[in-house]
Amino acid sequence: MLLDMNFPSRPLARMRGLLPLVFISMALAIQPTAKAASPVEHVLEGFGRGTIALDGPWQFQLGDDVRWAAPDFNDAGWEKLTADKPWGLQGHPAVTGFGWYRYHIVVRPDPGAPSQLELLIPRISDAYEVYWNGRLVGTEGRFPPRPRWYVSNQQRPANIFDLGAAMDGVVAIRVWKAPLFSYDDASAGGFRDLPVVGNEVDIAARRGWLDFRWLSQNQFRFAEALLYFIVVLVGFFLWIRNPRETLPLWMAGFAAEVPAAVLLDQLRLPISGVATIAWQQPMFAIQDLSLWLLLLRLLHLSENRRLARFVQIAAWVSFAEGILDGILTTLPYKGWVVASDWFLTVLVSLLEFLPVMLVAWAVIARKRLSPSRWLLAATAFLAGGINDVSIIVEQGRQWTQWSFYDKLTAPMFVVGGSAITPLALAEAMLIFAIVYAVYDYTTEERRRRDRQGQEIRNAQELQQVLVPNALPEMPGFALTSAYRPAQEVGGDFFQVVPLAAGGAMVVLGDVSGKGLPAAMTVALVIGAIRTLAEFTSSPAEMLQGLNRRLFGRLHGGFATCVALRVDRDGTGAVACAGHPAPFLNGRELQLPGALPLGIGAMAEYEEIRLHLEPADHLALYTDGLLEARNEKGDLYGFDRLQTLFERGAGADVATEDAVSFGQDDDITVLTLTRLRAGEQASVTQVAALV
Repeated sequence: MLLDMNFPSRPLARMRGLLPLVFISMALAIQPTAKAASPVEHVLEGFGRGTIALDGPWQFQLGDDVRWAAPDFNDAGWEKLTADKPWGLQGHPAVTGFGWYRYHIVVRPDPGAPSQLELLIPRISDAYEVYWNGRLVGTEGRFPPRPRWYVSNQQRPANIFDLGAAMDGVVAIRVWKAPLFSYDDASAGGFRDLPVVGNEVDIAARRGWLDFRWLSQNQFRFAEALLYFIVVLVGFFLWIRNPRETLPLWMAGFAAEVPAAVLLDQLRLPISGVATIAWQQPMFAIQDLSLWLLLLRLLHLSENRRLARFVQIAAWVSFAEGILDGILTTLPYKGWVVASDWFLTVLVSLLEFLPVMLVAWAVIARKRLSPSRWLLAATAFLAGGINDVSIIVEQGRQWTQWSFYDKLTAPMFVVGGSAITPLALAEAMLIFAIVYAVYDYTTEERRRRDRQGQEIRNAQELQQVLVPNALPEMPGFALTSAYRPAQEVGGDFFQVVPLAAGGAMVVLGDVSGKGLPAAMTVALVIGAIRTLAEFTSSPAEMLQGLNRRLFGRLHGGFATCVALRVDRDGTGAVACAGHPAPFLNGRELQLPGALPLGIGAMAEYEEIRLHLEPADHLALYTDGLLEARNEKGDLYGFDRLQTLFERGAGADVATEDAVSFGQDDDITVLTLTRLRAGEQASVTQVAALV
């Protein structure tokens, strides 16, 4: 049978058309199959001979998915970062939120090596969880919605996590970076130092070495905190001894921030970053305002009332800002919170220039200061300048990327492992200058108080001589007197001088000023009264003579006075020199007005006649009785005075009533009551010297 090969049948023709596709399929089938990408495995050779650093690279991915903790998760497509620096320095600046690290380990232990595997993590920003082969083995901090973390400048102890038996596996670390504060740079986030693995003994030794290094690096800071704490104790002790002197309190307030910061930041207490900052912000404010008030006082700037008022307002604003800033740190980091934080940051940054301004003001005003205060001014200017520049440069570093801050805070030198920065050195000099200036000030004040005390003692001795020990009896009259100075030495005076023709000259008044100068003026007045009483019985002439003797000798001061002559039969006369008029039976006498003594050499004084009937009550007093003031600020006033004398109150009763109401000035009261026929003359005298 002959087959025609040139004309194949239709099915065979179809197969011939499919042959190219068949050959292509067969060719693809015999090619080797491509494998999926595998994650990088890190072999730990020599496990058991010390710690081994997990220096990477680590698989890294931003975001959050709990499935990424699984050991069989394929992370080959993740980017690779090292663990010796944060992710902000590895292509993710200013990134906050979640990120995951993964590290595949293949353990090659030495013969006889311990079988226990431990992981030591020196530091991660900010909160994190550690997974080993999908199992959660430890945490630090807490994730949102109620986050808890440690601020970035805290030297937290290295954490040790027990991974169990030494075997191959995957370390997965879930990290949450807190929102950036205004002073944070863009580098933060994730690892800050290399983690290591090893057995229990080696890991413990490694942690001990890290702790020792931490102590060495912070010994200057701890010594500084101890010094500041001693200053706080001394300042509070001095202030408690004398609460009126606030300078030691401001010294203690300035020094309190450093030990508080060490307590919160450096002593590794289990306090969250939010709580740390919330407490630190008011402490910063107290330190600032204490320094302002110290400079205001020690540089003699408080004499400028406007400047003093401005500093006081700034102090209150700073304290309120510190409290509000601390509260903001506890709130969710929303838009209005961020805006408020920036507003407060700008405000406090402006206030930070105040110490430099105060020092400049003292220099421009050419204040005469002691060497200790010039030292304070110089160190405050230096520390304030460095601090101000640091704050300005530090704010917004996450956007500006200025390197000047790093240069400014770089160590000048190292002492025993402690790095000494320019600001740390300037602040140490400042606290020394403050203590020295406060010591110098308190020494000056003690000498001044000693001089004042001696002056007061001299004045008291003089006043005890001047205040009448015994008043003369006045036939036909009951005489009462009471003297109560408001301070150690008063400026009130009174004299009762018997007259040769019978009766007496009564002079009562008040000199301006206090202390020994006032006592000397009183001595001059009393001497003049006794001399003039020998030549005149006219109250007006008595006042004119006193005025001539006092004019030009009171150095800008003056004296008010009332002079009264009263005879046995109740007749008499009274004259006044700028003094409150006497009360007769509860009614104020209407006397002509006149200048106080010592103001004008040619002053004229008039007298009016009066007559006392039996049982009439005449009261003379100084303005301390009228101007007694209670806690509410109410004055004793004329109404109470009128009621008091309408009852015929004696001097002792009137004085005690005013003192119990609220004594504010010296009080002197003298009363005369004309007796009825047959009644015995009497004298009642109360003199209370402070």
